[in-house]
Amino acid sequence: MLKKIRVRFAPSPTGFLHLGNIRAALLNYIFARQSGGKFILRIEDTDASRNVDEAGLQIIKDLKWLGLNIDEGATIGGAFGPYLQSERVDIYEKHLLDLIENRKVYRCFCSAEDLEQKRMKQIEHGKPPRYDGTCAQLSDDKVKQKLVAGLKFIWRLRINPDQVIKINDMARGDVEFEMKNFSDFGLTRPDGTFTFMFANFIDDWLMQITHVIRGEDHLTNSAMQAVLFDSFAVKLPAFWHLPMICNVDGKKLSKRDFGFSLNDLRKDGFLPEAICNYLAIIGVTFKEEIQSLNELVKSYDFSNINSTGSIKFDVDKLLWINHEWINKIKFDDLFLRVKPFLDDRFSNVNDVSEEILKNLVNKIYAEAKTLNDIVNSLEFYFEKPKVSLVELEEKFGKDVISTILILIKSNLSDLNNPKLFLEKIKSDAKKDAVKIGSLFQFVRYALTGSFHGIGINDLFDMLSVDEIKKRFESL
Repeated sequence: MLKKIRVRFAPSPTGFLHLGNIRAALLNYIFARQSGGKFILRIEDTDASRNVDEAGLQIIKDLKWLGLNIDEGATIGGAFGPYLQSERVDIYEKHLLDLIENRKVYRCFCSAEDLEQKRMKQIEHGKPPRYDGTCAQLSDDKVKQKLVAGLKFIWRLRINPDQVIKINDMARGDVEFEMKNFSDFGLTRPDGTFTFMFANFIDDWLMQITHVIRGEDHLTNSAMQAVLFDSFAVKLPAFWHLPMICNVDGKKLSKRDFGFSLNDLRKDGFLPEAICNYLAIIGVTFKEEIQSLNELVKSYDFSNINSTGSIKFDVDKLLWINHEWINKIKFDDLFLRVKPFLDDRFSNVNDVSEEILKNLVNKIYAEAKTLNDIVNSLEFYFEKPKVSLVELEEKFGKDVISTILILIKSNLSDLNNPKLFLEKIKSDAKKDAVKIGSLFQFVRYALTGSFHGIGINDLFDMLSVDEIKKRFESL
């Protein structure tokens, strides 16, 4: 009988999720849902220097916003808790004691300064920088002397350099590591807290994680964690090391790159459906690219994944997918999502009825790539645009602008009937040899501050007659 699938997303509570985090969470979620397994959220908060939100509450909110609902975690509990590593210290201490009693670990008294000096010397001599085992052979008496002297230490795991460790990777198959290329690594820090390496292993083991799906940058960590599984004679989970998401230059995506942070994408008006959709399909071929989470759960083929080292973040593709989702979701839902963006941008938005607001959004949303595009397109409605006769004259010529101004202002009395007004200014323009294209660009510029964009008929439907008249008369 196959063991029930259990996967986990285990971020540090740094206060925000980035695209790499989200993709790992997403693929863990899809894998669990497809197999009828469990998707677990574990907060790895043992490193106080990295913790911003110790309880990981923002991460939980972000996952919920993305639609990635967890089955076990800090806020909802579960049979394998606690799910905050800071609440599992006694568990780590118990298993560290097992290693101590079996002499599989030793105290290392080397200071950070000592280690850095050794590292620099190794690099200077063209050697790979790794711990040289200085403290591995200390006698019991020597250890006691250092303890009496109050020297700080960490516990290091003894590695057998003759050992070859093997893990199974879903994309690569069996991957072997010769442990002679690794050094004894720390399980604790000088302050007594536990390292990611040790806590992560203990939690995966005791939480019965069957598959570890995480970034390519953890491949080396997997070798060291495999040594820990071997030290306790427990079965390894399967692994899948996801390709790293890189920028257009092929470098690992960083804070300087657009779209790195989920917060940035959300503020720019990207929909959660689009973000998940994009991150699921990059690096994979899908016949139908626009898919909901439920559809992705059904269609994702985990038997046909590759071991590509990296994939490029394509902003244009994300924008296209977001545009498709803006047009895919129901309009009432879209309006509810764009309303907070309007509230944040325009102080007078509450002076407008919901019916009018919906009409405004409905006129322009189809071309938008983000929710911010919708807001930007409606700026002309809430804020009178800055227009310049000089700019108009530079574009069309002074005589043409003078003619257009005269024919528009001579027909303002017909504005109550927009259709009639437009027909009359078109007719007058033809008589005065003014191109219709130039006339309509002028009208659009006078009303919105832009020569391109919303259709003329839509503009006359969106703005009141009085407002249109004011904007024409101000020229």
